[in-house]
Amino acid sequence: MSPLPGDHRVHVLVFDVNETLTDLSPLAGRLEEAGLPGHLLPAWFAGVLRDGVALTLAGGRAAFAAVARDGLRTLAAGTPGVGDPEQAADHVLAALPTLPLHPDVPGGVRALTAAGFRLVTLTNGSAGTTRAVLDRAGLTDCFEVHLDVEAAGRWKPAREAYAHALDAVGVPPDEAALVSVHPWDIDGAARAGLATAWLRRTPRPYPATQLPAALEATGVGDLATRLGAQQRLVDEGENDDGENHDDSGQGIWRPAPG
Repeated sequence: MSPLPGDHRVHVLVFDVNETLTDLSPLAGRLEEAGLPGHLLPAWFAGVLRDGVALTLAGGRAAFAAVARDGLRTLAAGTPGVGDPEQAADHVLAALPTLPLHPDVPGGVRALTAAGFRLVTLTNGSAGTTRAVLDRAGLTDCFEVHLDVEAAGRWKPAREAYAHALDAVGVPPDEAALVSVHPWDIDGAARAGLATAWLRRTPRPYPATQLPAALEATGVGDLATRLGAQQRLVDEGENDDGENHDDSGQGIWRPAPG
């Protein structure tokens, strides 16, 4: 793969999973089937992230499934008519490996793989769940490895979580970019030295208090298109010796301001 303009290094894309690749909306139906309000899905998921990150900051640790179960049990305890909170939690959590991908993901992932990028996943959830979802979509072979934060012992956006992914693929931070729908994830990766690409799947603005992404796209397909277009500019700008002589340093992976 030819180098990207302004950055001759980035060739590994580290994908977040929940909401970045997977569509969580079917979980609203599972909540309702368990007797819980489906409209509370965003609040429940945000609470899972909040509590997991809080544990990391306090020096504790817990698996995503355990934190998610606690949140569901709390919802069940405050919802009239829910029989067994544990059964309600089981019903919702059992759906995680069956979640669909966003429609743009399969084509975008295949295009990025064909372009020569190395792809990996890094989730605060379970690597096994990631593998199950991508297996069902026929995309497992497009990724080198599926990672979670268990080995790192700290949830994203802790620096150690990103370092774990870099160690797994054997590259320094300036050779990798995080791709995520979550601004807090983008901010954490940028502070850990990675390039970043924010997938803006909703109209919500990017928080002004967090480090901005180097690149913004509407989905994985759009990301592949943008990187492919930039790649063509590189190829067209190469001299006969095959070297790119653009020394502007203003390529697609601009470092976030510190």
